[in-house]
Amino acid sequence: MATDPTDLVRTGYDALSQHYRGDHETIEHYDRWLDDLLAGLPRQGDVLDIGCGCGVPVARRLARAGHHVTGVDISDVQIERARALVPGAAFIRADATDLDFPAASFDAVVCLYALIHMPLDRQPRLLRAIARWLRPGGRLLATTGQDAWTGTDDDWLGGGATMWWSQTDAATYRTWLHESGLEVTEQRFVPEGDTGHALFWATAGTGS
Repeated sequence: MATDPTDLVRTGYDALSQHYRGDHETIEHYDRWLDDLLAGLPRQGDVLDIGCGCGVPVARRLARAGHHVTGVDISDVQIERARALVPGAAFIRADATDLDFPAASFDAVVCLYALIHMPLDRQPRLLRAIARWLRPGGRLLATTGQDAWTGTDDDWLGGGATMWWSQTDAATYRTWLHESGLEVTEQRFVPEGDTGHALFWATAGTGS
């Protein structure tokens, strides 16, 4: 069994990709967030989806709306499914913390329930990179941890695979976003079970 945290995330999603999200699954709160994102995008905008999973629902919805979508995920199985389910988008199998793109490549970056699967010491670096990749006025839609926690679930989703998370608290994420050069325009709490996540909207400055 994999013991490196990044490998645990990869193998966990490889094992339970379909169990985690079906081919045609819709998620109500994602729909609301994507409505807001789409309302602010230019025609045929460029969007980066970090932790894109199988491409459903984010990449699929954006691609169908006519935008140029690049999805990134660490799981081979997730990327294979994404390429089949969303043929109108481009997908890269990679660790997002190792990626680089030219400055001002994207009108928006989406990172939902993905940052919390990355080593904590790499997360600020990725946020700084996102700030570079966004065009002036470009928007970030991201979920983060609400409370600090690092740990594993050895029977994730009841599927017998191990999953790993590492997150700090929402106040620290807000500071990291500010230090990256992004202006937080909205912060919400998104409940999940007995706990939840923080949702951030942030905008790249006109001088970045």
